[in-house]
Amino acid sequence: MYFLSGWPKRLLCPLESLEQPLHIQTDPQRAFFAVLSPSQLSVWYCRPSVLIVSYKELSKAASQFGPYKQAEWRPDSTMIAVSTANGYILFFEIPSTRDKYLYEPIYPKGSPHLKGTPHYKEEQCAPSLNLEIKKVLDLQAPITCLQSMLEDLLVATADGFLHLVHWDGMTNGRKAINLCTVPFSVDLQSSRAGSFLGFEDVYIRDMEYCATLDGFAVVFNDGRVGFITPMSSRLTAEQLHGVWAQDVIDGTCVAVNNKYRLMAFGCANGSVQVYTVDTTTGAMQFSHKLELTPKQYPDIWNKTGPVKLIRWSPDSCVVMVTWECGGLSLWSVFGAQLICTLGGDFAYQSDGAKKDPLKISSMTWGSEGYHLWVIDGNSSSNMKPETDTYNEARQFGILQFHFIKSALTVNPCMSNQEQVLLQGEDRLYLNCGDAAQAQSPRNTSHSEHKPTRERGPFSDGSLDSQGLSTLLGHRHWHVVQIHSTYLESNWPIRFSAIDKLGQNVAVVGKFGFAHYSLLTKKWKLFGNITQEQNMMVTGGLAWWNDFIVLACYNLNDRQEELRIYLRTSNLDNAFAHITKVQADTLLLSVFRDMVILFRADCSICLYSIERRPEGLNPTASIQVLQEVSMSRYIPHPFLVVSVTLTSVRTETGITLKMPQQACEAESIMLNLAGQLIMLQRDRSGPQIRDKDNNPNQRKHLPFCAPVVLAQSVENVWTTSRINKQKRHLLEALWLSCGGAGMKVWLPLFPRDHRKPHSFLSRRIMLPFHINIYPLAVLFEDALVLGAVNDTVLYDCLYTQTSAREHLEVLFPFSIVERTSQIYLHHILRQLLVRNLGEQALLLAHSCATLPYFPHVLELMLHEVLEEEATSREPIPDPLLPTVAKFITEFPLFLQTVVHCARKTEYALWNYLFAAVGNPKDLFEECLMAQDLDTAASYLIILQNMEVPAVSRQHATLLFNTALEQGKWDLCRHMIRFLKAIGSGETETPPATPTTQEPSSSSGFEFFRHRSISLSQSAENLHSKFNLTKTLSMPSGPSGKRCSKDSDCAENMYIDMMLWRHARRLLEEIKLKDLGCFAAQLGFELIGWLCKERTRAARVEDFVLALKKLHKDFCWPLPVIPASSITSPFKNGKYKTAVGEQLLKSQSVDTFVNMETDTGVSNTPRSRSWLGAISSSQREIDTVSSHGPHMQDAFLSPLLSKGDECSIGSATDLTETSSMVDGDWTMVDENFSGLSLTQSELEHLSLELASKGPHKSQVQLRYLLHIFMEAGCLDWCIIIGLILRESSVINQVFSIIQSSDIDGEICQNIKTGLYAVDKWASTDCPGYKPFLNIIKPQIQKLSEIVEEQVQPEAFQPVNPSKVTEQVNPRAEESRILSSHGTNPQSDAGNISASRHEEDKSKTEVEDSFQEASYDCIVS
Repeated sequence: MYFLSGWPKRLLCPLESLEQPLHIQTDPQRAFFAVLSPSQLSVWYCRPSVLIVSYKELSKAASQFGPYKQAEWRPDSTMIAVSTANGYILFFEIPSTRDKYLYEPIYPKGSPHLKGTPHYKEEQCAPSLNLEIKKVLDLQAPITCLQSMLEDLLVATADGFLHLVHWDGMTNGRKAINLCTVPFSVDLQSSRAGSFLGFEDVYIRDMEYCATLDGFAVVFNDGRVGFITPMSSRLTAEQLHGVWAQDVIDGTCVAVNNKYRLMAFGCANGSVQVYTVDTTTGAMQFSHKLELTPKQYPDIWNKTGPVKLIRWSPDSCVVMVTWECGGLSLWSVFGAQLICTLGGDFAYQSDGAKKDPLKISSMTWGSEGYHLWVIDGNSSSNMKPETDTYNEARQFGILQFHFIKSALTVNPCMSNQEQVLLQGEDRLYLNCGDAAQAQSPRNTSHSEHKPTRERGPFSDGSLDSQGLSTLLGHRHWHVVQIHSTYLESNWPIRFSAIDKLGQNVAVVGKFGFAHYSLLTKKWKLFGNITQEQNMMVTGGLAWWNDFIVLACYNLNDRQEELRIYLRTSNLDNAFAHITKVQADTLLLSVFRDMVILFRADCSICLYSIERRPEGLNPTASIQVLQEVSMSRYIPHPFLVVSVTLTSVRTETGITLKMPQQACEAESIMLNLAGQLIMLQRDRSGPQIRDKDNNPNQRKHLPFCAPVVLAQSVENVWTTSRINKQKRHLLEALWLSCGGAGMKVWLPLFPRDHRKPHSFLSRRIMLPFHINIYPLAVLFEDALVLGAVNDTVLYDCLYTQTSAREHLEVLFPFSIVERTSQIYLHHILRQLLVRNLGEQALLLAHSCATLPYFPHVLELMLHEVLEEEATSREPIPDPLLPTVAKFITEFPLFLQTVVHCARKTEYALWNYLFAAVGNPKDLFEECLMAQDLDTAASYLIILQNMEVPAVSRQHATLLFNTALEQGKWDLCRHMIRFLKAIGSGETETPPATPTTQEPSSSSGFEFFRHRSISLSQSAENLHSKFNLTKTLSMPSGPSGKRCSKDSDCAENMYIDMMLWRHARRLLEEIKLKDLGCFAAQLGFELIGWLCKERTRAARVEDFVLALKKLHKDFCWPLPVIPASSITSPFKNGKYKTAVGEQLLKSQSVDTFVNMETDTGVSNTPRSRSWLGAISSSQREIDTVSSHGPHMQDAFLSPLLSKGDECSIGSATDLTETSSMVDGDWTMVDENFSGLSLTQSELEHLSLELASKGPHKSQVQLRYLLHIFMEAGCLDWCIIIGLILRESSVINQVFSIIQSSDIDGEICQNIKTGLYAVDKWASTDCPGYKPFLNIIKPQIQKLSEIVEEQVQPEAFQPVNPSKVTEQVNPRAEESRILSSHGTNPQSDAGNISASRHEEDKSKTEVEDSFQEASYDCIVS
């Protein structure tokens, strides 16, 4: 409602006097304020805050009168009455010196400001005033209270008299009433001669006049409070009658609210009791109480001291309260607390030290409630005269607090909107996000929103303008600065309104209005300033489509008018549609195509509004539909807070068969001083009109007598939209009731259009509490939007002692934040309490698509559980079983229960699971539903509630299921969990995984960061990824873990499960899953494969394995182009050589690029199972296993420049396409001399097409490395076949030749290769060229198998050649590293191959053959 903004300001006083102010009072128009010091009266201007005139009492007179105490303005601001300590009243007259101003604005040259505009000077400069003492009145008794009452001044004195003094004829107008002669009773109906006060020393301590109740609220010196009302128009002792408030005996002060007819009495115990007057009996009726609760303010709630001052804001929507011990608190009209400075950053410094609360001796509200002027009571005691002698303007003890308020306070027609709009004195705060996005009317479903938590930001702003994203996008406001030209002459802003889509805002100041578009970021002001200054908006304004509808008073014609301006045309009366209105308009509201006005004669007028396209600018025309007089029901027109048309009805006389009536204006909602009154259309008469074709006649239906729906209502929200899916929420009426929270008047629908029960009412009023002050309701989204004050401390910036008096140190910086709250769980719970479970289900199912619906169910379960499980007395009819049964109707039942349990303390679990079911059964349900993350949460519950054996059994079940589904994160948690059970570490249960694991296909992302060089052992890996080692291998550091027997057993148990899973994956030929499994769980695959080499890791069916891997890794089967079969190639040998060269250049470059990309260090291998290989062979192996050194073999000279290009660069360019510009130019040079034949091009494209994705290549190479390490040679052969790299096959064969390999393995490989060859001949001819290349090796292998020759008989390849090749490789790696900026570029290939261009063709072919034997890829 009202929110503090920024830091308070302190006024500087230009006077020499050292007197501190003690009282401050604004005039009735709130343009000036009077400040009293003990012997001085000064009058200040409000904006800018400058001193106008000051009157200093002479010392002789000052000693006679005594110090000044209180001041009161005359209603027309022409006089001030000042009371003094010795019982005198001084009357000061303020004659205005016409056309004299103290301050003049100075504009720069060429400024557009027009000097000749009317009202120009008064608005911008402080007028010159004089203070003349007119009359001195001696009442001969100390004066306790002054109160202006119409044309009289009411003065209470300490001798028990009430003086009535006329402002003009002061000599004759003096009347004194002795309070002892005024009868007091409990109400006005009891005997006329009520009891008298009866004590000589009773007098009025404080009083305030209430115009709408026609009487004054009084506080007596003995703490009793009452209300004195004149029984007739004459105010004499005989005509007065008093009413007691029976419960208050410690009253200290009083303030009245005219709009809501409330009297707020401050009490000595620190609370404020708010009373109203019962209109039938005249008795004082307790309304509500304002008090700090020990829950919110545990250390101060009962130490505030008595209430010192109470002040209602100018719009009567909030009340400010301060106490003797200091502090400010702000409350809404019916008791919702908005701000309190006794807690948080106001009360404590950033280092935690307690501050002294601000003590206030006097305060008053500024214009429109944007400012609160406060006199700092602390400053009078600690002022030292010598501190500021060198300062001309000294610091004064007056502070000015700044406020931002909701537009609802002054323009209640805003309540049918879903935006929050706050207005400050010079800016607007909107919550409608960025209006520059594509705008569209709100759509009804929000399925595209991502689920989030309660206050978190919703999805990004790419959705429709009115979606959740824009209304809740973030905590910050869209701030619109009001145009300075308009503000200058029309301050303060009185009304503001925003349109349905949140794209346009309009503001109304003193005269005229202006509007702003959030799309164009531009203001529109009146072109003709005279038109602006001639119009005064009285009843607020509203948007209707593109039109602004407002009720105003035309100062020229002295006529009330209803005007409609088009937003898109220029702001000018020529483009406005103007209708004359009979009486002053007080309120205006728009519903669909109808305008409703509430007028000063207590009548309501309905107009229809329609758009007329005329020429360029369309206009709107207005037509009177109906007038309803309310004077019988409304005692005073000022009491009506809001009037709205709604489609809400109590269903009387309406069956559901007539849905078209749902969208009509069915009823008028009238908020009369907090009482919500409903006038419904009377359909009890003959219904012939409904069948009539003329729609106008139907609208003329009369209204029934009013019905009171609710009390203490501050705001009402209803919508004119229709949504068949969410009828409950859209046809409901939402009420904000201050401290009592919110209420919703919910329609109840019969299910499946059955006939409703006769005893079931058609609507139900449900109360619920929320933690924020509601400013808007999102109907479909079941959300309340609001704002909340937050504070930021900056006192650490001022550390010197001199800065202690800085306001930035004394006060935190106040900011306003957007906030929102879910309320659906409250409503569902209220329905369940009332045994309306069917209605609750209907409502819940209609909202089940909301992103936070799971959270709603969880909140409901949690709140009921906390209340019932912690209750001291037994609950006769517990709600928890009903709530549990209700939640089982939804698929989220299992998650809801476990999330609730995890957020609740352990002591309440038994109570919860007694209602929802055994956690073991729920765990099994999760497993059956494949919801493993939820099952993991249940495991934690089981661990706490059951013996370890049970939780181990369930954990094993879950672990196996998680392994099968590839939920690696969960698997890691389960390993830790199982170990914890074994080692007794049950105190720290594992955290429940919250995020969904990536699926097994993406698990290999892991390998991008793993070296394929053999040096990266498991230890390295674990340190890098913080994975706990899970295998208890007897060798190496893992052996140290066997310190406890239980640990060993537990590790062995886990290892068995891991081994079993790995074995199953290998048997089912799921190599990709095996790789993921090993990488994600840190499984020592090589060690395990070594043991399983002849068992699970043996390939039974080569062809099946080959097909399965092709499918798993999305690797295409090779094909032969039709043209190449017939093309006359030079010879077969050349063809295969080129094919092999192409394949090698592709795959190895990718491999090298990948290695350089991840920055692998080429450290020597640490261990190898190849013990039998001779030293030179090992040297070859070591060299070739280092990635970047491998290039020499593939940079052999090529046939021609064109061929070099086609083979060396084009392929890799197509693959990586990340060359820098320089490299591209190189390629272009090469391509300029291209002469590729058709068949060569086909061959090239075919080779490209027969390669799988880069990621699969990385994964296959990783697996190849693993199998090579473990000695599973049959798997190496299969991967070599898929990659079609003869070097891999050669390496395997050289291992077979050079080491002692089991003959069975050789036999298996031989059989497998023959099977593949046979399959290739019949089903996949694309493999034939490659099989032909490795045919010699296969033949050699069969010789080995047949003869069982010893591997030592084979000599390694010529060692001299190896050493020769090492140096060029080092050089090549330097070339590669020089291209570090773009490791995937192939410039190195091109430049290197150019050096060797002159070699002959035969050398090329030889080097191919050698390369195919030398270069071993691991």
